[in-house]
Amino acid sequence: MSYPPPIYHGDSGEVSAHVVPADVEPAVVYPNGNKVFYLAQGTATQGTFGLYRWEFAGPESGPGAHFHRTITESFYVLEGTVTIYDGTDWVTCHAGDFAHVPAGGIHGFRNQDGAAKMLLHFAPGAPREAYFEGLAAGMGNLDGDAYDRFMREHDNHWV
Repeated sequence: MSYPPPIYHGDSGEVSAHVVPADVEPAVVYPNGNKVFYLAQGTATQGTFGLYRWEFAGPESGPGAHFHRTITESFYVLEGTVTIYDGTDWVTCHAGDFAHVPAGGIHGFRNQDGAAKMLLHFAPGAPREAYFEGLAAGMGNLDGDAYDRFMREHDNHWV
């Protein structure tokens, strides 16, 4: 297997690194205390990926079984326990565990055992920020057509 085609065509490199300090404030705080930190938005990665730190506050939460048509999603547990649905079973994952879900893969995640932290990686870098922010603003509590529209707009397809 070889490397993909070049995406940078300069001769000498460029100053373009993006650093996010560990103590950055969360971009989104949910009513239940969950927090989302924007580490690498698709707009900053030329659309190649998005990376977010998700912190569960403690009360059980997280989406049920769903899939995405346009993006892959990966999970890396940093602290605590995160239960990840692999399309068949809910698998208990601990710090250091990793899960990858290709586009179309049925998955879900939740924290059944209290506070936890994980990294969420999406590729390509879809604008997930509007989804996270919409949920925090209560868009996930909409009824009927408005809820369905919001979920479709953000490539969430419930099983």
